[in-house]
Amino acid sequence: MSVLRAIESTIEGLFEGVFGRAFRTHVQPVELARKLAKEMDEHRSVSVSRVYVPNEYTLYLSPSDRAQFAAYEGSLVGELQEYLVEHARREGYALLTPPRVLLQSDEDLAMGEFGIATRVAQPEEQRDAPPAALSAPSAPVVAVPAPPTPVVEAPAATMVYRPEVPLTADDGPPEEVVRERVTLTVDGRTIPVTTGKFVVGRSRECDVRVDDGNVSRRHFELVQDGPTTWVVADLGSTNGTEVNGKRVSGRKRLDDGDRITIGGTELVFGRSLP
Repeated sequence: MSVLRAIESTIEGLFEGVFGRAFRTHVQPVELARKLAKEMDEHRSVSVSRVYVPNEYTLYLSPSDRAQFAAYEGSLVGELQEYLVEHARREGYALLTPPRVLLQSDEDLAMGEFGIATRVAQPEEQRDAPPAALSAPSAPVVAVPAPPTPVVEAPAATMVYRPEVPLTADDGPPEEVVRERVTLTVDGRTIPVTTGKFVVGRSRECDVRVDDGNVSRRHFELVQDGPTTWVVADLGSTNGTEVNGKRVSGRKRLDDGDRITIGGTELVFGRSLP
C-alpha cells in the first residue's frame, strides 16, 4: 500500500465504527483530503527550477458538517496536513513552509457542501503555526527558501464543492443507505460506498484510485439503480470490465460477493445489513 493510501485509510479510520452512519449524509474526511490535493495541483506556480504550490488551505464547512468533527477536529487537521505533505513529496512540489490547514464555518453552505481557498503564505506569517504532522521522519519535506523578492499571494477564489444531490439539515439519508452497507474491497482494503455514483479508475480524482497501468483513468462506476439495486457500468475503458469473468456490455446488476476485474486488479462488491 502506498503512503498516500495509508494516510487515507487513517483518515477513514478516525470516523468509522459507531460514527460511520453520522457521516454518510455529511462531508467525508477522505473527500476533503482528495479535494485539497486537487487544489494544490491546480494552483501550481512554475519558477526557473521549482514548481511552487500553496502552503495555506482554508476549508469552509457548513455549521452542521463542522459540528460532526468537533471532537476530532485536531486529529482531522493533522491528517489532512500530513496528506498534503505526502502529496507534495510525491509530485516534487516546493513549499515555502509545511502546509497548513484551517477550518472555518460558513453559514451560506448547505450540509454536504464545502469550500477551499488557497494561498502562498510567507514563512514569517506562519512562524507560530503548528507544523504539519509527518508519518515519515526519515524523509521530511524540506521547506525551500522564498524567492529573492517574495510577493505575498492573496487568497485565491474559494472553490465550492457540492454533492450531486444537495442535502438540507432536515433531509435524512435515503432509507436504503441506512439499512444497507455497500463496499468495494481491493488489495485487502475495504472501502465504503457512500454515494449513488462511485467511480473507480487510475485518476486521483476517482472515488477509488487503482494503481494499475492497464486500468483507464475513469474505468467504471457503481450506480445505485433503485432502492435495492446496484449496477456496474463501464465508462468506455480501454481494456473493459468483467464481472465474475464475463465482459460487461452496458450495465450489469451486482450481487453480494461479485468479483469485478479491471486490468490486473480484482475488486469485490459487498452489501450487508449494518
